[in-house]
Amino acid sequence: MFDFKNKIAVVTGGARGIGKCICEAFRAAGATVCVIDLIDNVYFVGDLADKDTLEAFANQVIADYGRVDYLINNAAPKMCGITGGSYEDFEYALKVGVTAPFYLAKLFAPYLTQGASIINISSSRDRMSQPETESYTAAKGGISALTHALAVSLAGKVRVNSISPGWIDNNYTVYQGADALQQLVGRVGNPPDIANMVLYLCSDMAGFITGENICIDGGMTKQMIYHGDCGWRLDER
Repeated sequence: MFDFKNKIAVVTGGARGIGKCICEAFRAAGATVCVIDLIDNVYFVGDLADKDTLEAFANQVIADYGRVDYLINNAAPKMCGITGGSYEDFEYALKVGVTAPFYLAKLFAPYLTQGASIINISSSRDRMSQPETESYTAAKGGISALTHALAVSLAGKVRVNSISPGWIDNNYTVYQGADALQQLVGRVGNPPDIANMVLYLCSDMAGFITGENICIDGGMTKQMIYHGDCGWRLDER
């Protein structure tokens, strides 16, 4: 369906999980992929929270290829809560989840081709929360807002969109019962559910979409549940 021959895609956090699947999908469609991740990979190992690392990574991509067609900000920030999380924990999460995507967009901006795309991976937690998830939720909310700001600033040259995954199982586990049925589609998501949308948003088929956030969660955030609904009961604190 997609033809990305001779295209250069940059993917952060591309060595595992959703990021790895995105890289595989791009390569299958003919693209050259430049990965940065904390864990071992074929291109660049480094910490996205470090400014010098971001600059070294961007310099290597430009030295190797001279341009970027697609920037996929996928790396996941650290999750900590208000009880156990420190100032440093929260700051680190925002550096990975918001500052790095901003700075990479800035570093690559002169080298982004006409019609390029930036895709930011947010989360359905940008609109809903569990207890003790403040750092991750704040970072994901931040990258969703960063998306429409970048879309305005880069208008006419680059389309910028974000994707908010719901429950995505990186191990492709097949869940049964309530775990599956709480999604309206009756199953838990898998990495290709996100990778397919990344490639679509980067393609010419999505040429009229920018500044948008697309939630891919099997409909989970659309189902309103009150105490007593669907057998669900709230334990009072």
